[in-house]
Amino acid sequence: MIRQNVTILGATGSIGVSTLDVIRRHPERFHAFALCAHSQVDKLFEQVCEFAPKFAVVRDAALADELGRRCRDAGLATKVRHGVEALSEMAAHPEVDIVMAAIVGAAGLEPTLAAARAGKKILLANKEVLVMAGELFMQTVREHDALLLPVDSEHNAIFQSLPSDISRGIAACGVRRILLTASGGPFRTLSPVELNEVTPEAACAHPNWVMGQKISVDSATMMNKGLEVIEAHWLFDCSPEQIQVVIHPQSVIHSLVEYADGSVLAQLGNPDMRTPIAYALAYPERIDAGVPSLDLFALARLDFEAPDLDRFPCLQLAYAALRAGGTAPAILNAANEVAVAAFLDRRLPFLGIPRLIESTLAALPAGPESSLADVLVADAEARRIAERLVREGGAK
Repeated sequence: MIRQNVTILGATGSIGVSTLDVIRRHPERFHAFALCAHSQVDKLFEQVCEFAPKFAVVRDAALADELGRRCRDAGLATKVRHGVEALSEMAAHPEVDIVMAAIVGAAGLEPTLAAARAGKKILLANKEVLVMAGELFMQTVREHDALLLPVDSEHNAIFQSLPSDISRGIAACGVRRILLTASGGPFRTLSPVELNEVTPEAACAHPNWVMGQKISVDSATMMNKGLEVIEAHWLFDCSPEQIQVVIHPQSVIHSLVEYADGSVLAQLGNPDMRTPIAYALAYPERIDAGVPSLDLFALARLDFEAPDLDRFPCLQLAYAALRAGGTAPAILNAANEVAVAAFLDRRLPFLGIPRLIESTLAALPAGPESSLADVLVADAEARRIAERLVREGGAK
């Protein structure tokens, strides 16, 4: 068995930590070649000590100097780099076989594109890549024969439930629609008055999944599901009308695919990201992920309900941006990132998040997505407008 080299973009985040746990269980199959993080030097140093990667990458030169010194003092041979160019270098490195793209937000776009241009096996956990530049990214994947495997539990479940060859399109394969499940987050039963009093601490306490702050807030507003709708559109070449969101509080059915004959295939499992990570790492084989078996008798019931778009307008905003096309999804994503950061800093109330996104979309008309430059310009302008609205109190 040839051991494969893995670059992890976002090694200290929840996805990165889970990826390393799977690698830890299969040292004969995988080697952590490059570990990339933003600023958590202590955590990254611990990972470097255990996994001995050839490279480690951090945000800036000061952090790189600190990490490099600690590695030298510990007698480690790991080479330390910094900056966006280093991330792209690690994603496209000729010795790398697999790239786990798990950097949260727009920051992951350029290194993930670099991995696609290099024809890598890409494990996509950063949904913003497809939200911001779906057409460009998918075209790059096709042109360079990269292998794209979704790691989001929902899209991974859909991938497992689709026919093995969907190159003709899902309709030609007999697929009627895709059903994206959502837990509904911690606030699915709260009234608008209660939602207005939501704190960052409450929004970050997801009932089923262990996630970072940003994605936890996205789950609470259901923007996370809106971004996943856009992601599913690009991954599976389906229209907005073929994607339906279903609230499933237990988070055991990770998503479903309905076929023309009325059959519905679902992928079930305990809510643990190591399952889709292990599936993608070893694809097309199956390996142990360290996840316990699903106990259906203990589960006893499965509940489903339609999403309340009045309570969670972010989902409706995402559908509208997808239908608008062009740079609208990039504007949506940028405004959301600004809104979530402002909420976490207590500069914006919870219900101000969708208001800020809607105001930003209204202030910045979508343009064509003909190049990466178009996407980056729209992203920067949307952030400028959203930050101004936060300062002026226009979204409260």
